Amino acid sequence: MTIGGEHPKQTIRRTALELGFSSIGFAPADRPAHRSAYLEWLRLGRHADMGWMAREDSVRRRLDPTEALPGCRTVVVVSLSYAPPSAAVPVADPRSFAASPDSDPGRSTGDAVIARYALGRDYHDVFEEKLAALAEQIRTLDPEAGCKLYVDYGPVLEREHAQRAGLGWIGKNTLLINPELGSYLLLGEILTTLDLAPDAPFLPDRCGTCTRCIEACPTDAIVSPRVLDARRCISWLTIENRGPIPLELRTAIGNRVFGCDICQEVCPWNRDPAAGDSGDLDLGRPVAPATLRAWTEELVEMDTEEFRARYGDTALARPGREGLLRNLCVGLGNAGDERAVPLLQRCAADESELVRDHARWALSRLS
Repeated sequence: MTIGGEHPKQTIRRTALELGFSSIGFAPADRPAHRSAYLEWLRLGRHADMGWMAREDSVRRRLDPTEALPGCRTVVVVSLSYAPPSAAVPVADPRSFAASPDSDPGRSTGDAVIARYALGRDYHDVFEEKLAALAEQIRTLDPEAGCKLYVDYGPVLEREHAQRAGLGWIGKNTLLINPELGSYLLLGEILTTLDLAPDAPFLPDRCGTCTRCIEACPTDAIVSPRVLDARRCISWLTIENRGPIPLELRTAIGNRVFGCDICQEVCPWNRDPAAGDSGDLDLGRPVAPATLRAWTEELVEMDTEEFRARYGDTALARPGREGLLRNLCVGLGNAGDERAVPLLQRCAADESELVRDHARWALSRLS
């Protein structure tokens, strides 16, 4: 079948690039090759309290795309790069991120560190708009084609599908790495009943003997190559975690208030990636005050409704006011700035027990 002299795959690929996606690939709707490793990961509880990942129906859909979309024949995988200019994030020395509380220079500063993907609009909104437009193109090619869209929140083993679609390999930091784009990649998928020839999978493992990401993780969350324990990961601890941050991990978090890019910052494949065209993400805008103290001062005065109005269209809304204040208290405790004591005392009187607990911990650090 051709459309205007163009094969459907070429049409879909061209449309994806015109929409601003960085890359696109086509994978067969087969059962993932790493399903046994995924089941073992769940059995060991390494998904933390993200119980939806272990739900029986969710596991079934992750292990078989046809469970998510009956008749699914193809998984269309797209990426969106948010890589900064290469000079902006130099590849760091893994030793600068060692687990010792005194070895990370960032822990002595008052800056609030946010994962790069969260420095603008909520990427889910951007991705959903682009994926919907791409799915419309697929339906134009075949009005009978079924399509189901996913942006990291659905039951899809997205990195495995991406590797099988030829977009890169799964690195030792568990992230997809593309040899030209690096690992600063957001992934999305369209499951479709349209039968399209798969692209060649990306088979080489180009991590080689490098273990920089494993050595650099301050909380030892990468327990072995390509195995992450979410219970120790700074991203989970500061975003998805709804409870207290374990005492033994608080100092290792340093001043990282939302997420963590350490395992990407040290990766040699991010030394000189093609800079992402992330204009739609609006990554340059100031999403939050730059310092721990200023951000805490802002949030401690807010109620829930004010917080939603301020941060509702950003990824920072995910942990909520309570979660962000918890993280900021930890950052203030680690920064060692005694000027934060009056501010932490206000947090210690907050209506949230979670915030009060972490404020008291921070005060004990400063005393």
